[in-house]
Amino acid sequence: MSELSFEQMLEDSVKTIRNGEIVQGTVIDVKEDEIILNIGYKADGIITKNEYSNDASLVLTDAVHVGDTMEAKVLKVNDGEGQVTLTYKRLAAEKGNKRLEEAFENQEVLKAPVTQVLDGGLCVNVDEARVFIPASLVSDTYEKDLSKYADQEIEFVITEFNPRRRRIIGNRKQLLLAEKAEKQKELMEKIHVGDTVEGVVKNVTDFGAFVDLGGADGLLHISEMSWGRVENPKKVFTVGEKLKVLIKDINGDKIALSLKFPEENPWLTAAEKFAVGNVVTGKVARMTDFGAFVELAPGVDALLHVSQISREHVAKPADVLSIGQEIEAKVVDFNGEDKKISLSMKALEAPVEEATEE
Repeated sequence: MSELSFEQMLEDSVKTIRNGEIVQGTVIDVKEDEIILNIGYKADGIITKNEYSNDASLVLTDAVHVGDTMEAKVLKVNDGEGQVTLTYKRLAAEKGNKRLEEAFENQEVLKAPVTQVLDGGLCVNVDEARVFIPASLVSDTYEKDLSKYADQEIEFVITEFNPRRRRIIGNRKQLLLAEKAEKQKELMEKIHVGDTVEGVVKNVTDFGAFVDLGGADGLLHISEMSWGRVENPKKVFTVGEKLKVLIKDINGDKIALSLKFPEENPWLTAAEKFAVGNVVTGKVARMTDFGAFVELAPGVDALLHVSQISREHVAKPADVLSIGQEIEAKVVDFNGEDKKISLSMKALEAPVEEATEE
């Protein structure tokens, strides 16, 4: 037994290790700022906290324990004190780089926590190897403030791999765009003209509202917002509002939407409501020199000709009427096919008695 030990000792004494070599060791002590490893050599190996991790807030005694086995890389065989200086983080980074290289070649989707938020983008660590995701590749939309990503786990692919230039670039945008394209494809296969679907208002402009249908956006044009008139979409819709909309048209990847549901078309009941002879009330919507257009119901306008405003002579409608004014008139003509209705206020006036000469 003692012979074997002697042989072992002899072997250990002549065992040589070189700078750059990877060694296996067992932790025999952990201090606040260093780890001491038995590496089966005449001298112990030392890993300083700085060579263990880039994380300054890491508590070494929590991360590593006596009896743990670990691999490390030799930095210096003799540090001047008869000890071997080792690095753990650089070996981990090399392994990480190898892992990233494979992921780059295979376009593998990686998931890692964000370790740093910078002005120009995000840093993530994969097995101690650092990946940078530029701000322009973080999302498929422009994001001014990236702080919400701090400590978040995110998915990305490696689109540039050049460890020599310390350039390993991650791309999250590519995944989001691919996911969006997939959702769009699914949606397009599902929807048809005439369908009623649910969506969420994403953006409101002067000419319409963009509605997210869950995979693609549709445009609800101002002319399709109501059977009546809409002057300002921003006063009618708010971002985030849920809507039930009608698919009016699909042209390639463009989807036109409408809130003018056919069954709610006011002209369906107009013949009865606005039959000739009926007395109706409405609001003056717009005026021309030849007459005023009166809104009887949202989407139903009637013409009050200048000659039908009064038994007295009226030169221009604007002389006696104003926009928004409520008037009462008699329906004198109804044409459902052409959607034309004619009104007369004059017909409701009492005839003027002719003065008789004595």
